Amino acid sequence: MIAALAQGPSRLANYAPGADCHSTLACLRALGVGITEDGTTVTVMGRGLGRLGSPTGALDAGNSGTTMRMMAGILAAHPFTTTMIGDESLSKRPMRRVIEPLGQMGCRIDSTDGRPPLVIHGTALTPITFTAKTPSAQVKSAILFAGLQTHGTTTVIEPAQTRDHTEQAFKAFGGSVRVEDQGRRVSIDGPQPLSGQQVSVPGDFSSAAFWLVAAAARPGSRIEIEDVGLNPSRTALLDVLRRLGARVTVEQQAGAAGEPRGTVIVEGDRIGRVDITPEEVPGLIDELPAIAALAGHGAEISVRGAAELRVKETDRIAALVAGLRALGIAADERPDGFVAGEAGRSTVGAGPADARGDHRMAMAFAVAALAGQSPSQIVGADAVVISYPGFFDTLGRLVA
Repeated sequence: MIAALAQGPSRLANYAPGADCHSTLACLRALGVGITEDGTTVTVMGRGLGRLGSPTGALDAGNSGTTMRMMAGILAAHPFTTTMIGDESLSKRPMRRVIEPLGQMGCRIDSTDGRPPLVIHGTALTPITFTAKTPSAQVKSAILFAGLQTHGTTTVIEPAQTRDHTEQAFKAFGGSVRVEDQGRRVSIDGPQPLSGQQVSVPGDFSSAAFWLVAAAARPGSRIEIEDVGLNPSRTALLDVLRRLGARVTVEQQAGAAGEPRGTVIVEGDRIGRVDITPEEVPGLIDELPAIAALAGHGAEISVRGAAELRVKETDRIAALVAGLRALGIAADERPDGFVAGEAGRSTVGAGPADARGDHRMAMAFAVAALAGQSPSQIVGADAVVISYPGFFDTLGRLVA
C-alpha cells in the first residue's frame, strides 16, 4: 500500500503467497496501480499521493480485515466514492473502529450497522488527534494513511503499544513519523512525499509461531527458523515459551527497512502453566491460538483481556474452546479469554475439530493434534490458504 502511494517503482522481495496479501494486490490493481509478480517478488509502480484512480467496481478485500481497514484510510483522502466488500466472514466484522476516526477527519463512510460493505466517500480531510479505546495496529495504520494525505498533524494515541510495521515502513520509504510515550502516541505530518524502494520482507513471525510452539510442546524437539522477522512489537511469544520451560535462542542479523530479522531456535523441554495477562494481549493477539494448542501437550493455558479475539475471522474464543473440546482437551470460555488444558495431561482424541473457516484455528488444531496417538480430524483445514498455503506440506516434512 505504501509503495502504491510512493513515487516510482518499488520491488518487494519475499512477498507472502497467502490469499490475504493477494487481496491487497487485487484492490490496488483496481485502483490503477501497475503491479507485476515474479514468483514471490512483486514490483509496484507507485502513483504518488492522491493519484489512485476511481475503480469501475467494488473492491473485494476477500477475508482480509487488514486490507479493508487500512485501504479505507487511503481511500478516505481520494476525491471519489469507493465500495469495499469482503467474504462472508469479513462481512460480519466490526468496522466502526475505522469509520469513527475517518469520519472525524471528514470522510463519510456508509456501512451495514458498522459492518461491510463499506461505501467510502473520499474528500479533503482535516487532521485529528484520536484516542483509541482498543489497541489495534490496523486502526492506527488506517488513520496514519489518512494523515499522510492530509495537511497538518494527525496523531493516534493507544492504551498499549501495537505492532509498528506501518511506522517503520513509512520511514523506509522516506517519510517521517514521530513516536512517543513508549510507542503509544504516533504522529504524522502531511502531506509528505514518499519514494519507491527495494525491500526484502522478512518471514512472518505469526506463521513461524506455530512451528515454535510445536517444538516447545514436544520434549527433545528442536527447530531452527531462519530469516524470520524479529520486530520487538511482534516477538512476545518467545518470552511465553521461555516461561513454559522451552529453551529459546535468538540470533539477530542485520535488518532492512527498520525491520530486524534473524534466526530463532526453540528446543522443547519441560512444559507447565502460563497465564497471559490483559497487558500482554496486544503483543500476542495473533499468537494466542498457537499458544492454546499447547493445551494438547500437557500445558495449562489461562488467557484474560482478549475479548478482541471474538471479532476476528470467527469468534476465536468460542472456536478454540469448541475445537479443543472436540479433540478431548479440557477448555472453558471466559468473556474475555479462555482456560485450556490440564497440567501433565496430553491425551488427544480424533475430533473432528471445526476450524470454522479460520486459518489460525486450523493451524492451532493441527499443532494440538500432534499429541494424539491416532489421527485427528480438522474440518475446514483448507482455510490455511488465507495466510499460509504451504502449512500442511511443511508440517508433513517436520513430523515425517
